[in-house]
Amino acid sequence: MRSFFFLISLCFLSVAGAQAPQAPQGLLTDLLADTETVFEGGFPAEKTLETLDPDKNQWAEIRTLTPSFSWIVRDSRKNILQRAWQIQVSVQKSMEPLIYDSGKVESGVSSSVFLPNGENVFEENAVYYWRVRTWNQEGKNEGTEVSPWSEPKGFRTGKNIKEGEVSRYPIRLVREFPVQSKSLGKKVTFFDFGKAAFGQIVLKIKVKENGTIRVRVGERVKDGTVDRKPAGSTRFWEYLVPVKAGSHEYLIETRKDKRNTSGAAFLMPEYVGEVMPFRYAEVEECETPVRIESVERRSAYYHFDDAAAEFYSSNETLNAVWEFCRYSIKATSFLGIYVDGDRERIPYEGDALLNQLSHYGTDREYSMARYSWEYLIFHPTWPTEWNLQCCQMAWYDYLYSGDARGIERFYEELKTKSLIDLAEPNGLISTRLGKVTPEMLQKLHIHSGPQFRDIVDWPHKGLAGNENAESGETDGFVFQNFNSVVNAYHFFALNSMLRFARILGKTEDEAFFQERIEKVRKAYQEVFFDSERGIYRDGESMEHASLHANIFPLAFGLVPPEHQKSVTNFIKNRGMRCSVYGAQFLLEAVFNGNDGAYGLERMIAEDLRSWVNMMRVGSTISLEAWDDRYKPNQDWNHAWGAAPANIIPRKLVGVEPLEPGCSKIRIKPQPADLDSFTATVPTIRGKVGVDWNQSFLKISIPANVTAELHIPAASPDGLRPNSPLKMDGKAVEADWDNGFWILKNVGSGEWRFEK
Repeated sequence: MRSFFFLISLCFLSVAGAQAPQAPQGLLTDLLADTETVFEGGFPAEKTLETLDPDKNQWAEIRTLTPSFSWIVRDSRKNILQRAWQIQVSVQKSMEPLIYDSGKVESGVSSSVFLPNGENVFEENAVYYWRVRTWNQEGKNEGTEVSPWSEPKGFRTGKNIKEGEVSRYPIRLVREFPVQSKSLGKKVTFFDFGKAAFGQIVLKIKVKENGTIRVRVGERVKDGTVDRKPAGSTRFWEYLVPVKAGSHEYLIETRKDKRNTSGAAFLMPEYVGEVMPFRYAEVEECETPVRIESVERRSAYYHFDDAAAEFYSSNETLNAVWEFCRYSIKATSFLGIYVDGDRERIPYEGDALLNQLSHYGTDREYSMARYSWEYLIFHPTWPTEWNLQCCQMAWYDYLYSGDARGIERFYEELKTKSLIDLAEPNGLISTRLGKVTPEMLQKLHIHSGPQFRDIVDWPHKGLAGNENAESGETDGFVFQNFNSVVNAYHFFALNSMLRFARILGKTEDEAFFQERIEKVRKAYQEVFFDSERGIYRDGESMEHASLHANIFPLAFGLVPPEHQKSVTNFIKNRGMRCSVYGAQFLLEAVFNGNDGAYGLERMIAEDLRSWVNMMRVGSTISLEAWDDRYKPNQDWNHAWGAAPANIIPRKLVGVEPLEPGCSKIRIKPQPADLDSFTATVPTIRGKVGVDWNQSFLKISIPANVTAELHIPAASPDGLRPNSPLKMDGKAVEADWDNGFWILKNVGSGEWRFEK
């Protein structure tokens, strides 16, 4: 029997031996952290919020006059809860004079707080500073202790603010340099930047007389040189650049590609200019000898904190997969909205949902997700399930940020997106029984484009040159009037709408959605469940059961506990018969079925359908498909192919919010056969870290957060061990469920667990 070690630590700054509250930190203004840096042309400028030129400079504009305020409570004692807060606002960093003082507000909320009577505090195009202090209570002790004031946080509001806008960061440029260079003969020099990024190439060239050079940039390498005819939709450009006598810097203006700079494509801001993804570059002399003094790539990113999340384990393959997927989320942020990839640069709900979860797993950043799902409400795409995903994204937004403004503004739109208009008498929805009308499509804001229809996974049989003539990436899914995948999404959407109605006090809608959830749950089992095999079928009155018909109900909470084992076993037997998009839900499903071992197995697999294969073919950003073989027109920069960026922190490490704004979290590690791992998971209330080996477990939960702990037992048969669970050296009473000790309300502070 193996013993175990777990360290779940919230990596907030603490002072050793401190016995009093510390000043709050991690202040967010309208969910933005870096509101004080001023940019010019995408680069940091030597300007302040007061001295910037609104027509020339960029900054994180606050696009509302009633912003939210968030902070991290700092208190190194155990069982700490915030009981009150006070916010002050000034137009001076000295915080004198004050223009607003909330006074002491009795509240435990520290994420997405709004100022009482704060409607007339702020004006457009103005600079403000705010600070906060908290009153904290230790355990059951009576009374509270007040913290010092936080450092003042500055921000500047924008001009011409419209109601409902999302505050966002500007796109920023980062200078990056080659990690390797080599000569390819007398006239050509090859450069490798180590990783691909969306950027522009800049050269400093010295020549004795006027002439020209050839510059090549691309994503792939072939026979040691930049691949000039790359497969699929991967990129290559060649430029003939005039050079002048002397030493000069040349910014190569990236040529636009019509396929991703027209129609519904999102465009780069003018202050940055066009970019393309590339890792490699070549400079070739023409008639004039040149001296290459420097080469740089100016890479475009949304705000991203590289130190926000960490993961390191005893398995080097898993470590490589994590870093590959984590970087993929950063690299694909170049437009400030979740898009499908470089091939189209169009927002799709399916891409946005996966990107959102992975962004939350890799950074304490919430504005890009909000902007994306709110945009997609009015710019939807054609798949049935993806319209339903708007409800899912809105729920995750609220769950992670605690900010309900999006669901307040778009409640009726989200209600439409739940597709209750397509419900049949049994409660299930269908796109094939005559209810998809022009009027219904108008309500969904679908005005043109491909026919509104079910997708399940992509590509389908015979599309995109898929080699699998049997089934494409849908595992042979048989589309019928009632679709098990579509209705699993509908079930999730109904649950989201129930929560939204409850939050907003819409009692009639709350009752409606509660009744509808139970109706759909019952009909789902009756129509899709095969009791003899213990698995789910694709549709009604048929035998075919695909992988997808089983991963989605297990991922979305439709499988009763008594059937989870048979469904999980079926999923494992089918294997990875899905796309990189479907892999997200396969992994969610098996971890939900408490089979972390299979989840780990798939994340470190080395076959064609693996993240190892993505790296093996030469990419440093997640692919649109597992391999060119499965989608010959794919690009090499799809964030939807980076599922481990959220599955590792959410499911393997096991840190997920249970209550909005992460006021309560669940920590349920499933390390399988790893010898150890160390992780840091960001939340809006602070960083949660988890370190594990086979000896003991320590947890540190941040102040003003409680946790439900699911501590895996060492017993390989899942039976409850005879010895009790020890917490800080003392036996502790814990519930038991399916191989996990459960402690439902663990307060902040550091705790040690042993078997």
